Amino acid sequence: MNIQRRSFLRYISLAAAGSAAGIGPFGALNAFAQSGSSDYKALVCIQLDGGNDGNNLIVPSDSAGYQNYAKLRGPLSLAQGSLLPLNGLSYGLNGNLPGIQSLFNSGHAAVLANVGTLVAPTTRQQYLSGTAVTPHNLFSHIDQETLWQNSAQDVTGSTGWGGRIADLLQGGNSPAQYPVVTSVTGSHIFCNGYNTSYASVIPGNTGSVLCTEKSGCDTRLQAAQDLLTFNSGLTLVQADDTLTQNAYSYSKVLQDAVSSAQPISTVFPTGPVTSLAAQLQQIAQIIQVRSALGTGRQIFFATQTGYDLHADQVSLHPSLLQDMNAAISAFYQATVELGVSQQVTTFTTSDFGRALQPNSATGSDHAWGGHHIIVGGAVKGGKLYGTYPTLALGGPDDAGVNGRWIPTTSVAQYAATLASWFGVADANLNSVLPTLPNFETRNLGFI
Repeated sequence: MNIQRRSFLRYISLAAAGSAAGIGPFGALNAFAQSGSSDYKALVCIQLDGGNDGNNLIVPSDSAGYQNYAKLRGPLSLAQGSLLPLNGLSYGLNGNLPGIQSLFNSGHAAVLANVGTLVAPTTRQQYLSGTAVTPHNLFSHIDQETLWQNSAQDVTGSTGWGGRIADLLQGGNSPAQYPVVTSVTGSHIFCNGYNTSYASVIPGNTGSVLCTEKSGCDTRLQAAQDLLTFNSGLTLVQADDTLTQNAYSYSKVLQDAVSSAQPISTVFPTGPVTSLAAQLQQIAQIIQVRSALGTGRQIFFATQTGYDLHADQVSLHPSLLQDMNAAISAFYQATVELGVSQQVTTFTTSDFGRALQPNSATGSDHAWGGHHIIVGGAVKGGKLYGTYPTLALGGPDDAGVNGRWIPTTSVAQYAATLASWFGVADANLNSVLPTLPNFETRNLGFI
């Protein structure tokens, strides 16, 4: 896949965040300036949009465990012979994830089992009796996605834990020329901070934000910038103009940085399933020019859509996993090429998991806890972290009778582990993750 630098830079915009009016103080943004040093780190969040079926991500591979799984999953079960062995584990990875398997077995990837939105540790008895404080509107896409991204007790907040990390890391450092947080997939609450804003970049030339590749772009860009100098006298309009001016400023910074960089030689896959590979390639390119941008810390947000498979999951889910596998594998190789594989950690999130028991349309319905993948040179890989649920309908981990797993690890614990590695002091974690004090274990140890 060849993304033209000029195309990419013409399609950059800056998303505002951090205030009730959606106007963030860009001028206040600072970041680690020591980007040329070994202290550089990046977090790359990949949202598997719609609710990935973790029950078919990692599966018991021993005889008894697999037979129980296959009996309960019915038509959704994977063939035992298709499972990819994981060194030292009695679990196998989905056969469409050979690249992830290779990273896992070489110690550069790990699996975190049964993680999800939790306010506090919750048992089946507490949940069924109504004595547990549960997340807002369980099993709802929009609400659970919001709670994954804001890691709060409810969905009313306007900031996310990625943005709040950026808030903390701005103090005491030289002003960067570019935001800490970048989304390559539009506007998401994960990126919003109280005092910082994020860049929103459209990979390649697949959209039309500022201009197209046709003639006249420079003239149109100049006209737009001239309009921004008009003083309307309206505070809100002038503030919005300031944001837009900063968007052009950041675009220029990025343009200068990228135009002087050599193309990344790692080959990223192309395909019609999703745009994840293009997003990760764009992230790799921005990481490549980190020194020119003045950022010693970077946080990225990407998405892969299509996981809400209430029907025909058997034919649709494999292609999504194949796409994810190829994109993440290429991205890891790009970090190796750039010499930052130890400094970049990629991790998955999702709205929720799926029910173990199939529905009548050969699909899976909304559930709660799910399994996730963490990749990077700093990851203590080759292990399964957390607690794999007991695969029993109505069993000790089931929120009902169809295999909706009550999470045994919270999003806050997952995020705290990543944030600690990223440089957030333990004393500051509670401000980033307000439900974290409810959990005894603050660091899961996977990195």
